[in-house]
Amino acid sequence: MRTRLLPLLIVLLAAVLLALGIPLAGSLAAAQQQRVVVDRMDDAARFAALAQFVTDGPGGSRRTTTDERRASLRSELESYYDVYGIRAGVFYRNGTEAMANAPGDWFVPRAGEVRRAFDEALLSRRSHDPPQAWPWQHSRLVVASPVIRDGDVVAVVVTDSPTEQLRSRILRGWLVIGAGEIAAMLLAVGAALRLTGWVLKPVRVLDATTHDIATGRLKSRVAVAGGPPELRRLARSFNEMADNVEAVLEQQRAFVADASHQLRNPLAALLLRIELLALELPEDNAEIASVRTEGKRLAQVLDDLLDLALAEHAEADLGLTDIGALAGERVAAWAPAARAKGVSLTGDCPPTTAWADPIALSSALDAVIDNAVKFTPEDGTVEVVVFADGDTTTVVVTDTGPGLTDEELARVGDRFWRSGRHQNVKGSGLGLSITRALLAAGGGSVGFAHHEPRGLRVTVSVPRHPPTAEPTPGAR
Repeated sequence: MRTRLLPLLIVLLAAVLLALGIPLAGSLAAAQQQRVVVDRMDDAARFAALAQFVTDGPGGSRRTTTDERRASLRSELESYYDVYGIRAGVFYRNGTEAMANAPGDWFVPRAGEVRRAFDEALLSRRSHDPPQAWPWQHSRLVVASPVIRDGDVVAVVVTDSPTEQLRSRILRGWLVIGAGEIAAMLLAVGAALRLTGWVLKPVRVLDATTHDIATGRLKSRVAVAGGPPELRRLARSFNEMADNVEAVLEQQRAFVADASHQLRNPLAALLLRIELLALELPEDNAEIASVRTEGKRLAQVLDDLLDLALAEHAEADLGLTDIGALAGERVAAWAPAARAKGVSLTGDCPPTTAWADPIALSSALDAVIDNAVKFTPEDGTVEVVVFADGDTTTVVVTDTGPGLTDEELARVGDRFWRSGRHQNVKGSGLGLSITRALLAAGGGSVGFAHHEPRGLRVTVSVPRHPPTAEPTPGAR
């Protein structure tokens, strides 16, 4: 959830910063250019003041000042050009003759930005809004100011400035803004990480605790601390639900165990009375034999129910176990029963270790091998293979029996379930359920699949790594 929520927050924060940063960058560029424009307008106004009394028109028709003033104006323009590299000139209304200019070969062109500024000044207007200079444009900044005498425009002062320094200042300002945006973004991402961590920590703890309960650790609970109030209330509700579920399951287990235990004594007494009754009847009485068989079957069901209740309730005593040696022992223990039935039982059990409860795993393997031998016909084979596979050690038991259909595979392991084709085979239908409970208590699992060309493949897996020593975060 964090990987989905965090990008959304980052995108929103980036959009906000861009929405603020782009106008700020534009405003900075405009402010920098306005400073330059004001400076150039002041210079143009000073030159216009000097040129105001140099009234010598084209062809020298009229003179109101001395040649020294014209020379002084020209000297000012040349010094201005030499120091700042800014072209400047005072041009008569026709634009083709200059009162003074620097450099001396610079005149008002027939078109372009300089001509537009010149024409605007002829209308008695100063340049007030030249096009914005951007860092990626190699442009020039043109400012024009009219020279007015007796209310008439007699000449125009024009300055044509390079914009390298202006563009450099704008770029530096943008870099400062960009650095600020990046710093703000990093700060916002850090805040978003803390915020999402604070909000989602109870969710992660709740997820981990749910997984623990789903895998059989019913004592796990969520610590009701930290996070938003809504999630704290959810944690409390979850703990109440888990307490109720655990109480119901405990009552169910206790009932099964108590019922199994309490029924054994009356059943034993009943079987004893049946044996006493059998002494008074003919030895080959079929009804007595049938009653004996059903009584023993009922006793077996009660024993299995008690074993199942104990398996679901017991805590696994995990330790580093040689799975190969343990599986080899179980193969050797079941070999006589297999030979008596005419079944070949073989084992390939190399040494490999895993974390398991040896007693629980032995019981699980006994149930699986017993089933394989029980349902394999004479001259059939049962193979037990042990191998390490990544994080698990696996014991695979295959047989050449009748196997199961796809529908039966979906139900195998359910309590009291037995295939309709095997109702005449001895058993209670609880053996594989007990196996699954024993393995689940230690973090293991059991799976069922078809074995080609025929038979059943049972896979028992146990973890190779020890369980986490630390408690689940938030558990109590």
